[in-house]
Amino acid sequence: MLKAASTYVYVRERLHPGLLEGLARAGAQAIELFAARGHFDYSNRNHVREIGNWFKENTTQFHSMHSPMFYDMEWGGVMTAVNIADPERKGRIEAMDEIKRALEVAETAPFRYLVQHVGNSYEEFDPRKFDAALTSVEHLRAFAKPLGVTILLENIPNQLSTPDRLNELRNTVHREDLGFCFDSGHALLGEGVEHTFEQMKHSIKSTHLHDNIQDKDSHLWPGNGKIDWPGLTALLKNAPHTPPALLEIDGEKQKNVLAEITRTFEKIDQWLEQASA
Repeated sequence: MLKAASTYVYVRERLHPGLLEGLARAGAQAIELFAARGHFDYSNRNHVREIGNWFKENTTQFHSMHSPMFYDMEWGGVMTAVNIADPERKGRIEAMDEIKRALEVAETAPFRYLVQHVGNSYEEFDPRKFDAALTSVEHLRAFAKPLGVTILLENIPNQLSTPDRLNELRNTVHREDLGFCFDSGHALLGEGVEHTFEQMKHSIKSTHLHDNIQDKDSHLWPGNGKIDWPGLTALLKNAPHTPPALLEIDGEKQKNVLAEITRTFEKIDQWLEQASA
C-alpha cells in the first residue's frame, strides 16, 4: 500500500520545497497538496513552478490535490466557502472558476486526482443543492479530463455527501472515471467506518486517514481516537482498487510532526501484517 501524506498538516505555513523534503524523509512516497491560497497558492505561477520543479527533481509522487475549500488567503476564523452545491448560479460559477484555477496546476505540475467536497460541513440536504452539485461535478469532470486529472468525491459530514448521496450523484452523472476519496474520520462522525467503506469501496481511489473521538472533526493521528485501525487497514488492503494510505492530520500546535508521520507509517505496516495474517 502506497504511503502518502497531505500538506494539510502545514496548512498555516507557506508551502515550500523544504516542507516537501521533510514529508518524503518521513516516509511519504506520495503527497497531496492542500489548495489553500495562503499555503499553496495555485493562482501564483511562480509558486506553482517552484513546487512543480521539486516534484520533477524527486521520486515522490504528486498524487493529488485537495480542491479549494475557501477563497481566503488566511486560514482560520470566519472564511468564505467555495461551494459547488450553491443553488444560486452566480455562486456556483464562482466556485467552479476557483476550482478550475487549481486544476490548471496540472499544466505545469501533473497530478492524478482532485479531491472534491460536495457542499459545506454539516449542510442539510436540499434537492436544489443536489442538482447544483450534479451540474458542477459534470462541468469540472469535463474540464479536468484533458488535464489528466480524475475527480474524486469525498465523504464529509453533511447530508449531501453521505455514501448513498455520493453513489446517487455518481450514478446520475454516468461517468466511470468519477471516483471517491474515503475519509476515515468523517466516516466515524457519520454512518460508521465499515458501513461507509462498504458503500463506497467500488470507486475508492484515494483516502484521507485520520482519527477522532466522535465529538468533532479533529484530524488526530491514527490510533488516537476510536477507529479500529487494524480492521480498517484490512478493508483498504482488500478493496477492489487498493488506495494509498494518505494521512490528513491537523498539525497545529503539534511537535515532532515528521517523527509522528514515520511512526504512523510503521503502525500501518504492522496493521497490514495483521491483515495478511
